[in-house]
Amino acid sequence: MKSLSKKMLAGTAVAAAMLAGSAGALVAQEKPVIATVVKISGIPWFDRMNTGVDAFAEANPDVDASQSGPATADSAQQLQIIQDLVAKGVNALAVVPMDPAVLEGTFKRAMERGIVVVTHEADNQTNTNADVEAFDNSDYGAALNERLAECMGKEGKWTTFVGSLGSRTHMQWVGAGEENAKKYPGMELVDPNNESFDDANGTYEKAKEILRKHPDIKGFQTSAGNDVLGVGRAIDEAGLTGKVCLVGTGLPNPSADLLESGAITAIGFWDPQKAGMAMNAVAKLLLEKKEVTNGMDLGVEGYNKVTVKKGAGEGLLIVGNGMVLADKATYKEHLF
Repeated sequence: MKSLSKKMLAGTAVAAAMLAGSAGALVAQEKPVIATVVKISGIPWFDRMNTGVDAFAEANPDVDASQSGPATADSAQQLQIIQDLVAKGVNALAVVPMDPAVLEGTFKRAMERGIVVVTHEADNQTNTNADVEAFDNSDYGAALNERLAECMGKEGKWTTFVGSLGSRTHMQWVGAGEENAKKYPGMELVDPNNESFDDANGTYEKAKEILRKHPDIKGFQTSAGNDVLGVGRAIDEAGLTGKVCLVGTGLPNPSADLLESGAITAIGFWDPQKAGMAMNAVAKLLLEKKEVTNGMDLGVEGYNKVTVKKGAGEGLLIVGNGMVLADKATYKEHLF
């Protein structure tokens, strides 16, 4: 907590002491705390989101905004972090759930305590005040698959990777991809929904297994941010660059070498920096008891004219227009 003037700080301390008693009342915060919790810390995708949370905090000095997350992609670890934040009495949570179902009970209790809950990549979350999506998830999954089909000549074996089977958006993307591929009778889906847990090395090993099992495979559609790195490495090392297509979610900077070599055909993404800013902007609006309306400008690129509708529960579903597809020819336009 940043300090006020010495006189004000002293006054706050006295007031806090008066409030604290047998009821165990919480000490009033100097300013509202918005805690962003991501799926996993220390990977490029969520490092980029952290820059957005930091930028939001700098632009909004009247709130205390920060980001945290588990060291590994583990829903139980993420749950523990959120439970600890609820116990501390934060004012708002901005969460990218590893598995939305795991968090429902904790979110319900948080909301009952007056904590604002905003989610991202979880349009099936029931206990949330608002879920913020960068785009329509079905459109995104279909767009990835259409680019894959184009590379494959619309025929041949292909497979899919997801961060986890509990990851709502990942399952939506591959589901929409599978639906899109039905347009092309020559495309054959094999061994779908491989779980990567956003681990590039683990994805690399699984991709090698698939390449051994299906030496005639022609395409991969991937979901987690590190998947394209693991699969791309496996394709490159097997000497299959230009023969096996790879289209998936990824960031331009980490993917650059494999895009240049052709091991990655194309990447799809939205800017996690902007998503972090948008989640926090919505949390702040809700803390201020302000209405989020259809067509509203959240003041964040890609979220300048959002679509607002009813979510899975009583909360809102807020959809932006931040989808980007890039390949070797265009990825340098979006370096981060």
